[in-house]
Amino acid sequence: MDGTKPAMESNAEETQDEGQESKGCSECCLKCLGGVPYASLVATILCFSGVALFCGCGHVALTGTLTMLENHFSRVTSDHATLATVIQIFQYIIYGIASFFFVYAILLLGEGFYTTSAIKKELQSDFKTTVCGRCITAFFMFLTYIFALVFIAIFCFTAIPVFLFFNMWNTCAAMRSPDANITSPASICVDVRQYGLVSLNATPGKACGTTLGDICNTSEFYLSYHLYIVALAGAGATVIALIHYLMILAANWAYLKSAVSTHEYQDIKTKDDQDLEAEARSKEGQNSSSYS
Repeated sequence: MDGTKPAMESNAEETQDEGQESKGCSECCLKCLGGVPYASLVATILCFSGVALFCGCGHVALTGTLTMLENHFSRVTSDHATLATVIQIFQYIIYGIASFFFVYAILLLGEGFYTTSAIKKELQSDFKTTVCGRCITAFFMFLTYIFALVFIAIFCFTAIPVFLFFNMWNTCAAMRSPDANITSPASICVDVRQYGLVSLNATPGKACGTTLGDICNTSEFYLSYHLYIVALAGAGATVIALIHYLMILAANWAYLKSAVSTHEYQDIKTKDDQDLEAEARSKEGQNSSSYS
């Protein structure tokens, strides 16, 4: 019996230690999860997804568009040389947008971690944010507002090729429809010269009837059309992410500013209370000395 009792006590101690360790791990996990800026995290994921869709799909769609024009609308290189140069410039811009917004989204996420940490310290009466920190938040808010306007313009610009391809798609669908009473399919044409994509002297410059239907069945047209739609959706998602960032930054800046004002008021009040308490103690000391 004497040998069994110490063994039971040691088992109980081991069980208690394991319980404390598990409790400590759970508290640590909760503390780490409490410091995550979930709103900024959601906006970052949405921004990454939107920029990736816009840049990836837009790059491939531009290449497919140029291939389709070279094969069916402008067989002379000089007739679409300007368009080829513009597409190449747009593709380089896409590379820059992808790289820049990857870094910028990481910076905004880091700013979210900073603000969340500052708010937690404020709740623990250990608020130490500085004027520089608030200025950084305001600077990011200004930049995000500018980038949101830029991406709204990009979203509108991306809608142009979607509209052009949609019209061409509808024309081909009308030609194939059994309900359409088309007596002369050869009279139905799509002329890309009127959009300024190629020069007015480009040959053939337009596609009519069966040729137009064959173009709509090519992989370049089908892929480019749907990739433009996805790129448009990606640009829209990026706009939503930037607006989300803007709301987060505005809320964080307002909260930090109000928290600083509150702490300044509390500091002044604490100092006044200490002065009153010191004055009361000095009066008590004078009274006790007069009685003695």
